[in-house]
Amino acid sequence: MALMSCPACQKRISSQSKSCPHCQAELGERTETLVKISHIEQSNRLMNHSFIFLTLFIAGVVVWFWGGEPAQGVTAMLAISSFVLGFVGYLITRVRIVLHKRRSV
Repeated sequence: MALMSCPACQKRISSQSKSCPHCQAELGERTETLVKISHIEQSNRLMNHSFIFLTLFIAGVVVWFWGGEPAQGVTAMLAISSFVLGFVGYLITRVRIVLHKRRSV
């Protein structure tokens, strides 16, 4: 008996159970298909997070250098915060994507 994620609610369940005890989703013979679909959906979510953080990073750079001179005051703090949050978030999300792809389906 191995533990796997429920395709519907993502909670850990036994691979031999016929239905999820948390959400009562029927597993039956479709378990492999549901696991693959769940894996693809998680990949899509991670790619969306990556895109959002990259957009935040680019927005920080644009705000910082808008008008030809570096921003000052509140605008500078907003730009730096956006830049750093976008950069760190993008790096973390890319690592999560690599780890997710290494996991076998």
